Amino acid sequence: MLGRLSGRVVGRAPRFPKAAAACRLLSTSRPLFDESVKVSVNGAEYDVPKGCTVLQACEVAGIHIPRFCYHDRLSIAGNCRMCLVEVEKTPKPVASCAFPVMPNMKIKTDTPMVKRAREGVMEFLLANHPLDCPICDQGGECDLQDQAVAFGNSTSRFRELKRVVEDKYLGPLIKTIMTRCIHCTRCIRFAKEIAGVPDMGTTGRGAGMEIGTYIGKKFDSELSGNAIDLCPVGALTSKPYAFVARPWELVGVESVDVMDAVGSAIRVDVRGPEIMRILPRLNEDVNEEWISDKTRFSYDGLKRQRLDSPLIRVNGEIVEASWQKAFSVIRQKAASVKGNEMLAIAGDLAEAESLVALKDLFNRMGSGNLELNDAIPLNADVRSNYLFNSTIAGIEEADVLVLIGSNPRMEAPLIAARMRKAVRAGGLRVFNVGPEADLAMPHTHIANKASVLADLAKGKGELANILKSAKKPMVVLGMGALTAKNGQSVLSAVQSLPKAFPTLKSDAWNGINILHTAASNAAALDIGFVQGVSKPVAQPKFVYLLNADDYDDARIPADAFVVYQGHHGDKGANRADVVLPASAFTEDSMTFVNTEGRVQRTNAALQPVTLAREGWQIIRALSEVLGYTLPYSEQDAVRARLAEIAPHFAQLEQTPTASFTETFVAPAEKEVPLDDTPFNPFFDNFFMTNAIARSSSVMAKASRDLPVSRNNYATQ
Repeated sequence: MLGRLSGRVVGRAPRFPKAAAACRLLSTSRPLFDESVKVSVNGAEYDVPKGCTVLQACEVAGIHIPRFCYHDRLSIAGNCRMCLVEVEKTPKPVASCAFPVMPNMKIKTDTPMVKRAREGVMEFLLANHPLDCPICDQGGECDLQDQAVAFGNSTSRFRELKRVVEDKYLGPLIKTIMTRCIHCTRCIRFAKEIAGVPDMGTTGRGAGMEIGTYIGKKFDSELSGNAIDLCPVGALTSKPYAFVARPWELVGVESVDVMDAVGSAIRVDVRGPEIMRILPRLNEDVNEEWISDKTRFSYDGLKRQRLDSPLIRVNGEIVEASWQKAFSVIRQKAASVKGNEMLAIAGDLAEAESLVALKDLFNRMGSGNLELNDAIPLNADVRSNYLFNSTIAGIEEADVLVLIGSNPRMEAPLIAARMRKAVRAGGLRVFNVGPEADLAMPHTHIANKASVLADLAKGKGELANILKSAKKPMVVLGMGALTAKNGQSVLSAVQSLPKAFPTLKSDAWNGINILHTAASNAAALDIGFVQGVSKPVAQPKFVYLLNADDYDDARIPADAFVVYQGHHGDKGANRADVVLPASAFTEDSMTFVNTEGRVQRTNAALQPVTLAREGWQIIRALSEVLGYTLPYSEQDAVRARLAEIAPHFAQLEQTPTASFTETFVAPAEKEVPLDDTPFNPFFDNFFMTNAIARSSSVMAKASRDLPVSRNNYATQ
């Protein structure tokens, strides 16, 4: 019960990981740390870091202190008073969350004074709280319910009328019932400190105090849904999840998000054959305990516009067919096409198993024409060429950050949150070379032209002087720059920066980072799913789209035969001559690699729809029909093949251990000069970036209602 008291994040580490690592029960008389103090908690002596709070000291001692306003990732408010404890020589109980420890302090958490104080606080909190538990979506996982049972009294002395507060409109994702609000202010602090959007605040005082957005402004953040998890009562709940299910009806499956390239840890809650909700899991190295709104709310897209049976085009019309018929049509067409006339395009949601199977099949058919959805000029020979080398957690170590053609707030909200965290800590300065945007954090906009990089590579300009004095600088190159016409020139300029700024690359630090936006890109580059030494075919006659829905229309001739393998009836399926239905990431165990090179795996929460099959199995069966049988028939064998190509595929949840000081720079055939041509935003709409999100009615409402989606690069 008490494990839920700080929100619904599952798999939580100790409440104070740094304090827990530093504090130990005294086993000797010698202090364990240079900066430590002795304290006594309920009669036992502990050595705790100097400057920690009484609540942290109690947590290290293994004693749970109830709290509503306190959260270890937010600033201290000290306004709920539920964490009262007794400290020797103090006349009354103290708020442990805001009270620092002192040498030889004696703390007591189980005295009659503490018990009466907590009962009194709970009585005041419940005085105006409505009796909504039977109809409240927070029921069963509510901090107020749990703590009322554990620390409250059995009776109430309040007989006055309860106050009523008008509900606020925070957008299409968050439902508000503000009469339930206990003024913990977690949502306010989250909006300002984590989301970087100070939309939330308080008006009035005392019994007239209300929490809202002052002038009825929507909660305009791509991370807004996390306020639902933070709310300790039912004041903020999920609109799509309203009156849908109870937590004890759900089965939770741990998985990984694929809406972007961050690879956030998530839990998929299902009831029967349907996904009910998606919640974050704790992963300190990746997403901490947050997820983006697209990750949290787009799950309804997994049951809409699904491909559930093979389709073939007959006389211009798409009709259902059997797997045998679909394969037969493909075999007839492939027999009349040479290997060098074939093209495979991998989409944003393609998993590693399907990528390696398709690559092996095309290689056996004599084709090396393999491309990604986005035409990015990255070389796959050296892994550090295409990864976020500083790692996501490493952002907190940097002191200078230069964004080039990237808006991490829209392209990777959890990476933006980590940057915001480093900025708030006071050690990171952010500079933006690209479209002027509201990054929701303090930053300096340099210019939106590639010529800035030419001067930077020569060590000229004010930004160059700042980089020279930086100890751990970072450069983040986004897809907006890489997909531009001069993308190869931009990449070459960025890769040459360590010559002018040696601290960008060393044995211990690699500050050159590529920020991918697609969950499949890093794995595809690891596998070698890229154009080989041969030139790409100009006019392919046979095109295989592997979950590819955002390809360039000009890449596929009108008379080409197109096979689409995927799970949604999106752009690729509408263009295809044969459609092969595959399972989605919630219906199979799939391998992905996030932008920092971390190998991750999803888990099946549901069965594939109707006749849909696992992606690699489809390609394996097709290879047999085509006469190029692949040498594996089990998933473990496919993963062994992955590890054969790249050994790190056998090492889950690990980032690259080495930082390459030498980077291979492929010479560009046609380098475009770094002129004043501006970079363009990579995303037009944050909520509509892949087939799953575009099929979601919730994302459609969010896209229509939130200004972030309509003009994501406009200064708010």
